[in-house]
Amino acid sequence: MSVHDPAQPHPRPRRGFATEQVHAGAEPHVPGGANPRVTPIHLTAGFVFDDFDQAHDRFTGGDDGFSYTRLGNPTNSALERRIAALEGGSHAILVGSGQAAVASAVLGLASAGDHLVSASSIYEGSRSLFTENLGRLGIGTDFVLDANDPLAWELAIRPNTKALFVESIPNPKNDLVDIALVADVAHRHGIPLIVDNTFATPYLLRPIEHGADIVVHSASKFLAGHGSVLGGVIVSGDAFDWSVTAADGSARFPHLDSPVASLGGQSLAAVHGPAAFLAFTRDVVVARFGPTPSPLNAFLILQGIETLSLRVDRQSASALQVARWLEQQPEVASVDHAGLDSSPSRALAARYLPRGQGSVFAFTVHGGTAAARTLIDSAELFTRMTHLGDVRSLVLHPASTTHAGRTPEQRAEGGIGDGLIRLSIGVEDAADLIADLEQALAAVRAAGHVAADQVAAAETSEQLEGIALRAEAAGIQA
Repeated sequence: MSVHDPAQPHPRPRRGFATEQVHAGAEPHVPGGANPRVTPIHLTAGFVFDDFDQAHDRFTGGDDGFSYTRLGNPTNSALERRIAALEGGSHAILVGSGQAAVASAVLGLASAGDHLVSASSIYEGSRSLFTENLGRLGIGTDFVLDANDPLAWELAIRPNTKALFVESIPNPKNDLVDIALVADVAHRHGIPLIVDNTFATPYLLRPIEHGADIVVHSASKFLAGHGSVLGGVIVSGDAFDWSVTAADGSARFPHLDSPVASLGGQSLAAVHGPAAFLAFTRDVVVARFGPTPSPLNAFLILQGIETLSLRVDRQSASALQVARWLEQQPEVASVDHAGLDSSPSRALAARYLPRGQGSVFAFTVHGGTAAARTLIDSAELFTRMTHLGDVRSLVLHPASTTHAGRTPEQRAEGGIGDGLIRLSIGVEDAADLIADLEQALAAVRAAGHVAADQVAAAETSEQLEGIALRAEAAGIQA
């Protein structure tokens, strides 16, 4: 087993992010070679061997060249190198979707009888993967309701816990997690922290710099940006010791710290060090389960990454502008956006997301499902679809779509109310997005979904808040 040569360790970016997103991971210039400026699409199932011995060496690890696209491909590897560089990681693995990235990362760590602890506020697809699919394989999961309570994590960890899991910007509530806090708890127990960084992207936040050990992405979202392809990625840091022992002295990860015949009796941890997890996950999990991405998809994601910082800058700024406007509307009960002064996550946003708080957030309208239905059906500029991070702005009603399989009590516990609406802000003019929401809210009013007393109460609250703010500015105790 080996970490494939085209994904060799890449140092942390020394140049600016915008420079790295265009240049990192590109093949070196070869004098006299073809030297294409853009990474070519190597759309092939396999690769020709020079001779009998080269074929043998590529299958036994003596030659790290390519043999079969399920095991590695030059286009895919270029994307792996670029994302690893942008995240400040050492290696990366490209897979077919974000869901495949989460599943492969966990399967690279845990086996039947093992345990995972996750924040409760996460993408519903990940939650279902943990409870249903991995649960059926004998991997149990417990969820921490308050992800910023270190004691809650401590109490959830068991001797057989193999990882902690959080999202940097949780979907859809935008209730930020103190990554360093969770990482400290994980490391006290010799456990790695996995962070899904899809919503933040490495432009806004690099979790490895705050103690995360593994980062996953749905590359279908912001990294690609155009909503046309699927992809996922797993990035490994270089600080975790995979030969760590459990409290009883046994290997915490025996599959990484036990003798391997093909390695001459040495363990993956001994041979690959911090890259042992990625080596096992690539060669044993991904290669055998086969969530292989198309090189065409890798090419399109590479193209998307070249404008990542430009898009995310604009989307984040527009999202905050839209959120602030929504917060002032009497038909809106609440807005979940970490950049708002009213957000419980505001301090964490200032610490972890100074460049912007992302562009996916939720707000709740008075009037429940009926009001949400009218607003969404009245939207003209927002696209109704289950996707995120697109250049187009998107709208969805979680309670009737992504969270429809959960009971009303479970949805209430997770803050997914009947009137909650999720937005993913694109690159359109913010004024046009606000105008579209304004006419959609007007349709909600016209339909009579919002009671007059609710609007009056909201307006009174807004007036009182204004008085308090003016008093504070004048130094008066209100």
